[in-house]
Amino acid sequence: MADQPTTDPHDFRLPDPGALGRSMADIAERSQRIVGDWLKRQSHEAPHLDPLNIGNAFLEMTARLITNPTQLLQAQIGFWQDYMTLWQNTTRRMLGIDAEPVINSEPGDKRFKDAAWNDSEVFDFIKQSYLLSARFFQDVVKHVDGLDAKTAQKVDFYTRQFVDAMSPSNFVLTNPEVLRRTAESGGENLIKGLNNLLSDLERGRGKLSIRMTDMDAFKLGENIAITPGSVIYQNKLMQLIQYAPSTDTVLKRPLLIVPPWINKFYILDLRAKNSFIRWAVAQGHSVFVISWVNPDEHLAEEGFESYMRNGVLDALDAIGAATGEKQVNAIGYCLGGTLLATTLAWMARRGDKRVASATFFTTMLDFTEAGELGVFIDEEQLSLLEEKMHKHGYLEGDEMATTFNMLRANDLIWSFVVNNYLMGNEPFPFDLLYWNADSTRMPARMHSFYLRQMYQQNQLIEPDALTLLGEPIDLRRIGVPTYFLSTREDHIAPWRSTYRGARLMAGKTRFVLAASGHIAGVVNPPEAGKYSHWLNPDLPETADEWFAGATEMAGSWWSDWNRWVSALAPKTVPARAPKTVIEAAPGSYVQVRAEAT
Repeated sequence: MADQPTTDPHDFRLPDPGALGRSMADIAERSQRIVGDWLKRQSHEAPHLDPLNIGNAFLEMTARLITNPTQLLQAQIGFWQDYMTLWQNTTRRMLGIDAEPVINSEPGDKRFKDAAWNDSEVFDFIKQSYLLSARFFQDVVKHVDGLDAKTAQKVDFYTRQFVDAMSPSNFVLTNPEVLRRTAESGGENLIKGLNNLLSDLERGRGKLSIRMTDMDAFKLGENIAITPGSVIYQNKLMQLIQYAPSTDTVLKRPLLIVPPWINKFYILDLRAKNSFIRWAVAQGHSVFVISWVNPDEHLAEEGFESYMRNGVLDALDAIGAATGEKQVNAIGYCLGGTLLATTLAWMARRGDKRVASATFFTTMLDFTEAGELGVFIDEEQLSLLEEKMHKHGYLEGDEMATTFNMLRANDLIWSFVVNNYLMGNEPFPFDLLYWNADSTRMPARMHSFYLRQMYQQNQLIEPDALTLLGEPIDLRRIGVPTYFLSTREDHIAPWRSTYRGARLMAGKTRFVLAASGHIAGVVNPPEAGKYSHWLNPDLPETADEWFAGATEMAGSWWSDWNRWVSALAPKTVPARAPKTVIEAAPGSYVQVRAEAT
């Protein structure tokens, strides 16, 4: 028989009765206050019983299943056959006979990393039972005939959300690691976890706001976002930062970075070891970065045109005034890339050639297949979202953060439920998770336009379907050299979709695919020696054809990009220091937190 995890009886510690009583009294008082505050807020808001329009999707799926009972019956038979094999194998193991598992968890699945999930017959049975059930549910919903693509995607997504939520690792009595900690601490971990839960509910004013990292461990400008520089220009929507040079000479053509305003720019300037901004400065670039404002109700009517005018175009004016240069290289990241491309199409109509090359990090231009974010884009959800935004003038930052966290629920939700609430641990200080929790709001007008005209109606790829700042927009007019960086495991901007956008450009385009996801694949310094990338100088019709002809290269793509952009204009000039200083980088706009209003 396999060795069983044991706990020495002497290690079992009973809690102090007095301390336990005081803790429970405090918990009861805080719980009552949280519930009372939540009920007060509900009286002012109309309830929406199905805000995500999930019910209709599953109702349609059920109707389709009923019309084909044979398919469901076959799936059930296969499930029960696997389940009977699991019972037999578990019995064999209890008798000391080796037995192969019926199903294994994925190699990277951290939920079942504790040895007891394999060593103990009981926990191995619980784990395999869950994995078989999860596979059954997901296989059934994936093979329902007759569902339209949007409904099928929604059913599949929320089935996975349910399956992830029901993992045995998320419950005290079926998680061996939690049971071991509970025995060793006399239940102190559960008391600490309950306190952590209440603190998160208090911070979210009744909504669960899971603390993913130690928010007191980082301070902007001190141990994160510390690359030296100055704010040289600002308006109502952004501050423009010019970074101090670290080389004697710099490339004559400055570099403008346009980050997304869905989150904050310092994802590219976390710490010295993984800062793209600091690295680009060290390569001899004169780096300018837009730091977007965290909008409130006063900016409710600012639209996508405002971000073009007061973002990219004002930044180009300010860089020209600061350096005397007539052209820049530009980078757009995610939504910042969508903005950059739209502005470039506008500039092409005007004959404005101030952007000499454009780089796009994980940027969607063609929204035909918008990935899992498409689950949240239907008429019912958009109407509800617009109703909420109309009340405040903006989309709450935590709503956007929750949406992105759901795309990787096991990593960004349930792992913290286990760590914080069941194990009773404090979150570990992690710069990336600090940034992830530093959410931003979206102006109502801009966000509605973006979701409807681009995500829902996909008008950006249609020639002249959109008119912005008085000009019809056609991406095919963009003739500058372009570099598209996408990531293979991106759930936000799927790389096959970004590839279709890359083929819209009229100029010479270099497409590069990095390993990992939307953030880790981009923020990947060469010194780390992590994550490969794929290169193919051609741009065939489909993404799969491109990948079939691509060559995998070890490590980061950063050096490939630097060679590409430097070769476009290799001339250098003496290093430029900021002449106008409003305040030191990272500036004051980035310091404003979404929960401050």
